[in-house]
Amino acid sequence: MSDSKNLQIGVIGVGGRGWIAYNAHRPDQGMRVVAGADVNEAAFEKFLRWYGRDTFVTADYRRVLDRADVNVVFVTSPDYLHEEHAVAALRAGKDVYLEKPMAITLDGCLRILQAARDNGRKLYLGHNMRHMTFVLKMKHLIDSGAIGEVKVGWCRHFVSYGGEFFAGWHAERAKSTGLLLQKGAHDIDILHWLCGGYSKRVHAMGGLTLYGQITDRRAPGAARDAGAQSVDWPPLALKQLNPIIDIEDVSMMQMRLDNGVLASYQQCHYTPDAWRNYTIIGSEGRIENFGDRPGECVVRLWNRRTGYNPYGDEQYFMPPVAGGHGGADDAIVEEFVRYVREGAKITTSAVAAYYSVAAGCMATLSLRGGGEPLDVPALPEGLAAYFTADVKA
Repeated sequence: MSDSKNLQIGVIGVGGRGWIAYNAHRPDQGMRVVAGADVNEAAFEKFLRWYGRDTFVTADYRRVLDRADVNVVFVTSPDYLHEEHAVAALRAGKDVYLEKPMAITLDGCLRILQAARDNGRKLYLGHNMRHMTFVLKMKHLIDSGAIGEVKVGWCRHFVSYGGEFFAGWHAERAKSTGLLLQKGAHDIDILHWLCGGYSKRVHAMGGLTLYGQITDRRAPGAARDAGAQSVDWPPLALKQLNPIIDIEDVSMMQMRLDNGVLASYQQCHYTPDAWRNYTIIGSEGRIENFGDRPGECVVRLWNRRTGYNPYGDEQYFMPPVAGGHGGADDAIVEEFVRYVREGAKITTSAVAAYYSVAAGCMATLSLRGGGEPLDVPALPEGLAAYFTADVKA
């Protein structure tokens, strides 16, 4: 365990999601961000404003790991670098907060998990949706027996900002595997959590149905003109997309979980609206969320026989919550801090993070192989046991 009185934090990938480490920067409580790395040196300006001009910054992440005063590392680099950065940090003896998805391949996940176990380090995954208020309400209703025994679950994911993914590295299989994994890792994890099991067998279909029609692409290696980002609708009007686009913009997968529950996930990256809709059906009712932002979201419960009843038998309105992603970013970092300082039990799970990647990877293979059903490789029991002990019952 890290020194309970002093967390010295390094950040690999200070741009993008790197800002989440700010939630752990509390110098008056013995927690301080002391170093950061990024290949884009323009990201250092904001980083130094937040943490002080004397904070160490470098383009080489290994120099952060070489620092003896750094005992905790936030890995918030692009997905295709998670494996390299997390393994290096764990082998350097650092406890790690790793953004989702854990990695973009199953082998990458196994290398990370083994590095954590072999070096006796704590590995925490940034699946912040487990800390969103509407998800917690749905989990509470299920666990309290409000819908009986869970039998079926599904998620519809509407992504109005899909063009952002097709303008950058996400559009390349080599760097993301695909959006069914990269974007869907959150939703697959939540379906697993709400339904009480992990995917055992999956199959999928999908395709590049819209963004492949856009011929306005950047030259390889060229940065996107900031002016191109002023156009965000309709999707076919977007300009300067990534030079390589070989992923799908629509994906549909079906899952049979190891507890017998049947689930499905649908994702579209050119809808006019942006939100996730989960439906969980049990032997005595069902629940469903409408909206996914606190202050705008309601969870509805149906548990009495009825005809058309759009408002359910009970409604649970989610009040506004301050903080990133409806307070989930604040909550997840707070839990991570308690985990590394005190050994507190955690809600997120490295084992669950593996299965979200494994299900997403196998579904992507199925999608690209004509929809053939594929088994999801189980995590070796000995490896799983190291992480399971840290998770709340």
